[in-house]
Amino acid sequence: MNRRRFLQNLAVATAGLGTLAADATAPRHEAGAPRPAVADATEFVPAYVERPDIEGHTLICEFEYAGKTWGAYEDLRTREGAITLLGPDGTGRVLTKSAEASFATANPPYLGLGLREIGLSGPDLLADRLLRNGDPDPAEVESAAPPWGSAAHEREYFRLSWDTFVGTKECFDTMPVFPPGNTRTYHPIQYFAELTEEAARNRYDGLLGGWMPAARKVMPISANAYYEVLIFGDVEARDKFIVQTWHRTAKIENGKIVKAVYGYSYPAYPPRREPPKPAEFYRGLLVFADYWDRQLRDAAPAKLPDNRWIDMSRHAFAKELMVRPGGVYPKYGAVDRDYYGSEYDGFQDIFTSAVYTNLEWGRFDQAQRIIDNYFTSFVDAKGVNNMRGPETAQFGLTLFLLARYFQYTGDAALLLKHREKIQATASLLTDLHDESLRLPHGDIGYGMIHGWCESDSCLAPNPEMWWLPYFSNSAFAARGLKEIAPVWRAIHRTKPDTNAGALASDWQRRSAMLREAVVASVRKNVRRDMNPPYIGPFPGTTMTFRESLEKERPSPQRWAHRAYCELLQPDVLPADLANVVIDCMRAYGATTIGVVANVGPARPGWRGILGFISYGYAQMLLRLDRVEEYLLFLHSHGYHDHTRGSWVAGEVSGISGGTALFCIPAQQTIPMLVRWMLALEDSEEDRLYLGKGLPHAWVSSGKPIGIEGAPTRWGRVTFHIAAQPSANRVRATVELERPGSPKQLQVKLRTGSRLRTVTVNGRPAKLGGAHNDTAIFETGHEKHFEVIGEYS
Repeated sequence: MNRRRFLQNLAVATAGLGTLAADATAPRHEAGAPRPAVADATEFVPAYVERPDIEGHTLICEFEYAGKTWGAYEDLRTREGAITLLGPDGTGRVLTKSAEASFATANPPYLGLGLREIGLSGPDLLADRLLRNGDPDPAEVESAAPPWGSAAHEREYFRLSWDTFVGTKECFDTMPVFPPGNTRTYHPIQYFAELTEEAARNRYDGLLGGWMPAARKVMPISANAYYEVLIFGDVEARDKFIVQTWHRTAKIENGKIVKAVYGYSYPAYPPRREPPKPAEFYRGLLVFADYWDRQLRDAAPAKLPDNRWIDMSRHAFAKELMVRPGGVYPKYGAVDRDYYGSEYDGFQDIFTSAVYTNLEWGRFDQAQRIIDNYFTSFVDAKGVNNMRGPETAQFGLTLFLLARYFQYTGDAALLLKHREKIQATASLLTDLHDESLRLPHGDIGYGMIHGWCESDSCLAPNPEMWWLPYFSNSAFAARGLKEIAPVWRAIHRTKPDTNAGALASDWQRRSAMLREAVVASVRKNVRRDMNPPYIGPFPGTTMTFRESLEKERPSPQRWAHRAYCELLQPDVLPADLANVVIDCMRAYGATTIGVVANVGPARPGWRGILGFISYGYAQMLLRLDRVEEYLLFLHSHGYHDHTRGSWVAGEVSGISGGTALFCIPAQQTIPMLVRWMLALEDSEEDRLYLGKGLPHAWVSSGKPIGIEGAPTRWGRVTFHIAAQPSANRVRATVELERPGSPKQLQVKLRTGSRLRTVTVNGRPAKLGGAHNDTAIFETGHEKHFEVIGEYS
């Protein structure tokens, strides 16, 4: 049997999991409905490896799968040795292991700076230190603050806080995993008395399978011995709310497993409930790996020299599917009432972050399901979301994303299905615009949309205090109305509506008015008497946000972090003003280690990272070619807004080793940043930027970098780049879906060395960009491009 036929048969077997009940090691679950077949299973080929290298690996056991005998091998020679599941034809799955220290290792901490000084400072002292030599050193960024949960003073941490979770797409809940490796129903300490909370303080956390949601915990014993706990959800179980879990707890010494205990969900209850056999565990692991490959089969493939960032991106999609009941219904958090409670389900940030992230990676079916669910169940006939405290700028972002969905997919049917609610969303903004135009011309808010910026505004005794003309409200309305207008005309060509053209024209007119008003108001309100110049989150401020938070109770400048991010992201400010906003944030207390801060009064010993909604700030850094700061944002968010190794992202994370509340929009930040560093669309021009955010070290390493089939509004684009260091040469290739679309490409050849010449398809090309490191060329009627740069 040839390999492809074998894999197709295997995929069919995986899809029809119910046919495996006769296996000696069939699934252990008893509850739940029959398993449905997976659509298009015969077209899906899992990530198998032909003849994987198992030299020196230990055969753990054999197991039956799809009527054939498989072997489970493990490389025990090293702590991060892979598990290989080897099929009968020599083809197998290689599941790598990762582990990152969840305890503080830096000495001195905070790069030698004092935490009191860091908290009180307006300027972002840690960012300044990390950017002193250009591109930040990832290892230095990692050491800039301790990991989550590592603070010595948090003595109750392990009894109170889970630090990761497992689950499946189908289950309506998740299962938390605690630092020593226990869940709420299974406790390894019953079999290994040494796996205490104290032992877990010096643990390493990671994953099994690269990006897959299989938790791994390592507790060292000595240089050659350690305990290892593996936990993952049973993807064959169909319990509606209960996540069934597979467990392996092992003591490994000198390259050998000296004791291993396998578990399934609960402690044994003999003779009816016995511990699973090893063969059952490894069969479940193989099914798990194929299942998760299938869930992410549509994500655009990408490659980086440090593949951690690709794994983090894919892991974010897996977490989203586990968090959303049935993979679709929105949830802001997991496990705890904050933020898994139903009162958060209609939160706009859940919707916008999810749609944006899935679209950028080509997961169109998931984006379609999320949009359909949201507009069916969470948007009323007046265009308002079903949650307290609508956030005004998010309505504009919603329109932008609906336009982006159509540009990427051409799916008019979905937008037509929700036409009335989409029009209501747009008219909500135009009605608010009309209200602003009724103000006196001398009013600071004239022509600027008033409304809440932050959902929590409505919880205060006087929520009207925050009904303000935030710059961000009008900026995002301008962007959203501009993008949805041509889409509205396009989708009504097949289903004529005499009013569609008039609405689109009005939206375009208002977009121009709002953009002009925002730019004029921002320019007028910049305080040039300060160095660097200061701009508040709305017109007319007389104090900085920190001064206001300190002196005004309550402060009208509360939640300034959101207002700044949502002012930058729509990309309506000219470059000089966008730079003013970023410099203001950096200087006056609105960033932490290069990431947007959760803005508050200056406090000695505390400074926080805003894990969610801050991606708009990062995107503007990249647009302005502030690449070093963009890279700092990426690394800081990855190391200091995520748990180490298990990659659980926090809504707001302190930098003193405490804990944070998980929210899924924060988790979806890294996938967006990784996508944009490879491929970023210009907001206005027919232009695509490629390789714009790549570190010097990656490009000059000679290791392959690229993304295949990245979706854009011009079609799918494939981009690869790699240097040839021995020849002082860098080569990039670009493949467009349609010749001449987009009209212009800008390919950054960021080697860190001065480029002498650059050619495109053998012809001399123009060099440009802030550092003269970018090949700029028109695409003409071509679709394939080879860019060669010679550097010194």
